[in-house]
Amino acid sequence: MFSTPSDIVKKFELEPHMKVADIGAGSGEYSFAAARMALNGMVFAVDVQKELLARIDSEAKAKHLSNIKIVWGNAEERNGIKLADGSIDACIAANILFQVENREVFAEEICRIIRPRGKLLVVDWNSSFGGTGPKPQDIVPKTLAREIFEKAGFFVEREIPAGEYHYGLVFRKK
Repeated sequence: MFSTPSDIVKKFELEPHMKVADIGAGSGEYSFAAARMALNGMVFAVDVQKELLARIDSEAKAKHLSNIKIVWGNAEERNGIKLADGSIDACIAANILFQVENREVFAEEICRIIRPRGKLLVVDWNSSFGGTGPKPQDIVPKTLAREIFEKAGFFVEREIPAGEYHYGLVFRKK
């Protein structure tokens, strides 16, 4: 069974005033869920695909979520996420690791924008399920995800349930 982004984001325990970045925002479901929790804060939906960002912007307006800001950026390039150093309280990277080619820079970029002791939620596929999810060679196992983000300056705070097909890791910046 798939978990819904809103259920997963609730387990991430965002606070109303937080500044949150959804890296690789895609469809925007995690951005919308975060915006509902960080009502007095701001959610930055970051993606490299401008057409996806336009859809998120349109849907956010239709849902009356005025605390979502669209940010075009490439998280696989140094300073590619167009947000200031240490400006974000929490970051979400959901269903994106299996698509990332330069994982080291990706993790370093996320670390750059998160304030000290800020937190990061990583949700990704734990396997390939015969046509559901990414190709087996593209899967980033939970152990590898831990290594990537620990090397970049995070430590694992806890694991959270993310459905039958995904893992969820909550990191803290050192």
